[in-house]
Amino acid sequence: MCVVALAWDIHPRWRLLLIGNRDEAHARPSAPLAHWADAPEILAGRDLEAGGTWMGVHESGRAAVVTNVRDPRAAQERASRGLLVSDFLSGDAPTKQHAEALQRNAGRYRPFNLLLFDGDSASCVSNHPRVCACELAPGLHGLSNGNLDATWPKVRRATTALQAWLDAGDSDFEPLFAALADETPAPDAELPDTGIGLELERRVSPPFVRGAIYGTRATTLIGLDRDGNGCIIERRFGADGEPQGQIALRF
Repeated sequence: MCVVALAWDIHPRWRLLLIGNRDEAHARPSAPLAHWADAPEILAGRDLEAGGTWMGVHESGRAAVVTNVRDPRAAQERASRGLLVSDFLSGDAPTKQHAEALQRNAGRYRPFNLLLFDGDSASCVSNHPRVCACELAPGLHGLSNGNLDATWPKVRRATTALQAWLDAGDSDFEPLFAALADETPAPDAELPDTGIGLELERRVSPPFVRGAIYGTRATTLIGLDRDGNGCIIERRFGADGEPQGQIALRF
């Protein structure tokens, strides 16, 4: 039950600035951010259960992030969503072409929202409640476990923080990480109804979810500038939000 905020093609320095939280069961094995041994030009954390990733970049300037679609009635006995990111990062098709091809077999994956960037264009693909794809317009966007730019409280907080960072002309990423560390629950009146019950909606309503069994595992920031340079920064967390370190890579 993740949250992502991004600025696409609107900043004088950053072609893409993307920050998001990965929420997952703490027992699911994961490797921290690194150059992958079997694909050194990919920089990402790695899901050691299925082999994919939730968010990452390729040194060529490709980037992708995936979230699940929250629907307890949806079938989950399908391929891992993380493979959608690694498949894109290891390919070379433009985002629109990749998105169009993906629509033909999107139903084989668990319910997902996928954002794709190739340096020149951006696309969004989803397979729930129906398969669809669109080009992403330049601007500020937010995504959690519903529709793109849905006004969920955690999405609003993340995008508001990113807009404030852009307006301030800041170069320090710390305010963005602080915004994604916000644990304040949203008021009941603002909560979405996604079929998981009020108590759980409350628990996962803030950007950062703290829990012994399930919670925020990583906050990751990707910046791709207009000169072909980039960075990816990951802060990792264990059970009950225990900090587990930071890794920053530049390319």
